[in-house]
Amino acid sequence: MTVEGKVAIVTGAGGGLGRQHALLLAARGAKVVVNDLGGAVDGSGEGDAAERVVNEIKAAGGEAVANRASVADRDGARDIVETAVSTFGTVDILVNNAGILRDKSFKKMTLDDWDLVINVHLNGTAYVTWHAWPIMYEKNYGRIIFTSSASGILGSFGQANYGAAKMGMVGLMNNLSREGASHNVHTNCLSPAAATRMTAGIPGSGLDAEEPDENYHPGQVSPAVIYMASEEAPNGRIIQAASGRFASDAVFSNEGVDLGAEPNCDAFTEAADRILDLNDVRLKTNFWWDAGPGPVSR
Repeated sequence: MTVEGKVAIVTGAGGGLGRQHALLLAARGAKVVVNDLGGAVDGSGEGDAAERVVNEIKAAGGEAVANRASVADRDGARDIVETAVSTFGTVDILVNNAGILRDKSFKKMTLDDWDLVINVHLNGTAYVTWHAWPIMYEKNYGRIIFTSSASGILGSFGQANYGAAKMGMVGLMNNLSREGASHNVHTNCLSPAAATRMTAGIPGSGLDAEEPDENYHPGQVSPAVIYMASEEAPNGRIIQAASGRFASDAVFSNEGVDLGAEPNCDAFTEAADRILDLNDVRLKTNFWWDAGPGPVSR
């Protein structure tokens, strides 16, 4: 799990999970661009959080540079990648971690709440990745990590915007893992749970602490990031990480029911129980018409 000498970008690295990722990458020899706008959990304001993490890294003998650009701004996303190139010469690792919350039930959510969360999480991830992609593709090496969430993969209450963005990252990963495979650009998703300021306001989550609970410290997640950032990284995988426990998420499919070339509603109704039955499933890595190998690296 080596990242020695690699150049890494970590977005949203001014605190919480991103800070831990940046510190661990630097401790293992990576040169790190610490990106953070420094704003509040809802995305408002800005501050010097990135600079503080850079100072921590340098005090420990590592190499790092701060960047305050917004991932949700196309020019800002370009600036993040250009900071890596102008300071360290290239980019090898991209950890898309930046995020905000605007939690409300869908009934009470405004479209501004929807747009802001989608723009930071999904569009912001795509923007920064889009600028880093050609660099990695042309040199035949890259490790890209998206930060997904059980809120999207499994669903939660009051996070329709957040969950949609997080599941959107899984779809983006599924496509980029195919597109980058021939050029050794691996794309994976992290599905973390940790006590950070973003989870402090989620009642009943078990993560609602202003200070990281020792059982859900964000540092317990970061080893998965090091693995996905390393030369040994898989491709097209979702890794859960929480409280020192790690697992995999994946899409599964049952055998299905063939209703013939001219299916009708009555036939579908009669077969509905078998169509929905998930007692016998298999890992799904391809379309049903594609018998070739998928991008999943086991």
